[in-house]
Amino acid sequence: MIYELRTYTLIPGTQAEYLQLSRDIGRKVRGDRYGKLEGAWTTEFGTLNQYVHLWSFADLNERERLRRALGQDERWTKEYLPKIRPLLLAQENKILYAVDGVPLTRPIGVGSHVFELRTYRTHVGKAPAWLGHFKEILPVRERHSKIVGMWTTDVAQLNQVVHLWAYNDLNHRAEVRAKVMQEPEWQAFLNKGLPLLAEMQSIILTPTETSPLK
Repeated sequence: MIYELRTYTLIPGTQAEYLQLSRDIGRKVRGDRYGKLEGAWTTEFGTLNQYVHLWSFADLNERERLRRALGQDERWTKEYLPKIRPLLLAQENKILYAVDGVPLTRPIGVGSHVFELRTYRTHVGKAPAWLGHFKEILPVRERHSKIVGMWTTDVAQLNQVVHLWAYNDLNHRAEVRAKVMQEPEWQAFLNKGLPLLAEMQSIILTPTETSPLK
């Protein structure tokens, strides 16, 4: 299984129009016939005016085959793309592999959640070491909130670990992170893990109306 994380930066003021077109045309045309939509969000904190969507495919060959078929769907190329392209400033794409033992998991509880997407870039060649430390400490971290998914980059910026978390709201996130920092095991992990990192980024995401992950 591979995952594709796409981030579209929209012209300021066009987000509502883009989401409507995505809901009323894009999702109806594409559905899950050309890859499975796992989640779709807009940015609340971080770089604004972005649409972030996560897709899954059996492998790279299936992705190539389905993307080629999508490009031949006239409803997609004539009804949808001409309407959304003028709204886009930039597009970014990453191919990801799930970290062993950390499957994509729906958030606990009902209703919509606030999501945090964290992207860590390790020093060259240090991603396996960082992941080893993190997987050891993950049961301690998950005493406070469950991870939704974790991946490493295969195409695009390398040496990256991408992880997705869900919270009831921003206050819940702040409470969880404060409690985690009080764990002695977590402090020990930071002492081992932080020297392996070159860069850390975080964005707060709100699920869209069409997102399977709420």
